[in-house]
Amino acid sequence: MPVTRTSVAWAGVWVATLVSVAFIVFMLQNTTATQVSFLGLHGTLPLAVAMRIAMLSGVLLTLVLGTARITQLRRLASRRRRQNR
Repeated sequence: MPVTRTSVAWAGVWVATLVSVAFIVFMLQNTTATQVSFLGLHGTLPLAVAMRIAMLSGVLLTLVLGTARITQLRRLASRRRRQNR
């Protein structure tokens, strides 16, 4: 049976659902308050929230650096295409 876009989307929905359920269980099990200090700011957060903030910060940093690199490579490819004409 051939792989279709619909079957790939369906598999993606299932994976996203399983990851979401695992994440909800993780958050419910890690509600202990944690002292957080960053750049002179101090506060208390549930452990799961602190870890979620750290994860999202890493994802955003990766997206920014990846976007910069992709833009750099596209500009280089565009210049090379213009030179080869």
